[in-house]
Amino acid sequence: MIFGIDLSALLPFIAVGFAAQMVDGALGMAFGVINSTLLVSVMGVPPAQASAMVHTVETFTTAASGASHIWHKNVNWKLFGRLLIPGVIGGVLGAYVLSNIDASIARPFVMTYLASIGVYLLYRAWRGKVEPREPKIIEPLGLAGGFLDAAGGGGWGPVVTSNLLVQGASPRTTIGTVNTVEFFLTATVSAAFIATLGWAAFSLHTVGILIGGLIAAPFGGLLAKRVPTRALMTLVGALLTLTSAYSVYVALTR
Repeated sequence: MIFGIDLSALLPFIAVGFAAQMVDGALGMAFGVINSTLLVSVMGVPPAQASAMVHTVETFTTAASGASHIWHKNVNWKLFGRLLIPGVIGGVLGAYVLSNIDASIARPFVMTYLASIGVYLLYRAWRGKVEPREPKIIEPLGLAGGFLDAAGGGGWGPVVTSNLLVQGASPRTTIGTVNTVEFFLTATVSAAFIATLGWAAFSLHTVGILIGGLIAAPFGGLLAKRVPTRALMTLVGALLTLTSAYSVYVALTR
């Protein structure tokens, strides 16, 4: 017990935050999905409060992760500029919807779509050589990713990273760019949630997730730089398929 805080109660959340950020930093997705699933499904936290907590933590972890990707030259700045504004606009709209309307009805359909994208990425990874191409659909993708991220408590990485990879973007720079844009998205979404829900929405568990996430954040850029393209594509596809399929299962069995 330090400063009235039970450290043993925080340790599981530190571990979850660490693991989720290691995956997110290396593959460009899953921090929000993993933590939101834990908070909503295991702890019974209301979806709006869980999304607010996760986005507050991500404001700090994505800053550290983005800095790591910039340091390792994983960021495509042209792509960054095209994703930034649409992503922020979508995030504000998603935060408003989740704070005022039940947006969970659409979640199984979105997760089914993402699971199918994951299967396709696995097919592309194992089909042979992955040829990079310049993605064409970017701004609408940023808008949709920002909206679904705020409304669903996670989804920026799965939606944006996976769809850019399907269009042929380089896995390393896509993951680095999407992670870096995410800092600005999460900062905006957090401010929107604070404006609508107030500071009372946050709990001590947020601190545990934040500590674990900050410890892991600097390693994401290094992993994305070192792991080969086909291996990255395979890992992204497998993670996307498994997490999305699980989310569909949970939504349909409630």
